Amino acid sequence: MKKLFALAAALIICGVLGQSAVRADEPTKIKVGILLPLTGTFAAVAETQRDGALLAVETINRKGGLSMPWGKVQVEGVVEDDEAKLDVGVRRYRYLASEGVKGVGGQTWAPLAYAINSVVAKDPMPYFPTCVMSKDAYMKGKLAGSTFSTAYSPWTVGYMAGKAAIKDLGKKRIFFLARTDSWGWDMRDGVTAAAKELGAEIVGYDEVSLGTGDYTATLQKVRAAKPDVFIGSQFGGDAVALLKQVQQMGLNKEMTIFSAFMTNVVAKGVSPEALDGVYAMHYFYYDLTGFADQDVVKSAKEFTDLYRAKYGVPPDSYAVIAYTAYMEMFRGFEAAKSFDPAKVTSALMANNGEFSTVKGPSRWREDHVAEYKYAAFLVKGKSPSERRDEWDLFAVKGSLGAQNGESVLPSLKSLGY
Repeated sequence: MKKLFALAAALIICGVLGQSAVRADEPTKIKVGILLPLTGTFAAVAETQRDGALLAVETINRKGGLSMPWGKVQVEGVVEDDEAKLDVGVRRYRYLASEGVKGVGGQTWAPLAYAINSVVAKDPMPYFPTCVMSKDAYMKGKLAGSTFSTAYSPWTVGYMAGKAAIKDLGKKRIFFLARTDSWGWDMRDGVTAAAKELGAEIVGYDEVSLGTGDYTATLQKVRAAKPDVFIGSQFGGDAVALLKQVQQMGLNKEMTIFSAFMTNVVAKGVSPEALDGVYAMHYFYYDLTGFADQDVVKSAKEFTDLYRAKYGVPPDSYAVIAYTAYMEMFRGFEAAKSFDPAKVTSALMANNGEFSTVKGPSRWREDHVAEYKYAAFLVKGKSPSERRDEWDLFAVKGSLGAQNGESVLPSLKSLGY
């Protein structure tokens, strides 16, 4: 009799443990990490990325959660501050992993994204960096198998800026100002590639470090070179300072000014007078009035209305980069019917890697970089009299990548594929 009771007890315990194991594999709620530099130099941009990520979480939960084989699964976004520091960021990524998150996205500072990618390569996790990483990061064998990048490299930014200046604006003589790091040098190489391909000339070149406050010496070189267009790689506060001094010196009256990569947060820091007439590449601009593709106009407006309803302002480029990243993470979970990194990767790459975004069709290339039909929009700063409100910053003049998204990315062959 004692043996019978012992056997019954053992069966009950095994049954309970078995049910617990099933519940662990089939959760009704999961966590995903949102890791961004919410303090420090990049905080303003990081806040828009956080908002985009949290809106993606809310979008999924509003539908009842992720649609998994065992039922609906709610998602919780766990926000951590990486402080744009390598040691802090990697430590907090490991903390998120130890807490059982099913995927992580984020980063505004590219070197940290690459460092986390190295951790992911050794211990796989669905990882979606939301920043513009250096071209070298996409070389074959460097990007982890479960890392997917919804932005591109600075090479692509430079190539698009150069191509737009030459082909859309008809400029043939270019002065390019780089930043003394991979951001500036990759962009320089992209502009140079566009100039070579389209028959333009780089008539002047200079480079300055991140955080430069006085551009007087460089702008004197620009004036002396007499280019058709002056393209600057500066971003954030650097771009604000540069455009202010360009206007003060009157260079905007002598040539076309082109800020290679722009966001609304940055543009808001530039006076309306200094932004007037400045061209730039914008990953996503919320007001596509007049754009030819009405499907994209409609989807952009729907997303803008959704974002405005939650945050009271229109979405910025980096908010859309983050929103796209997390929506793809969630699509990967649902398509894989699993949270396993290898299965999620396979699911995202199925069907030629095709997926939809708020700015039109896209697909994942072999290097896990998003290839967009509309990689970026060419915008022109509005004059003070043209603006309807504080966020009416630009008019959209065109787009890059419309014929073939891959045409603005480095070739797979050049990356070792």
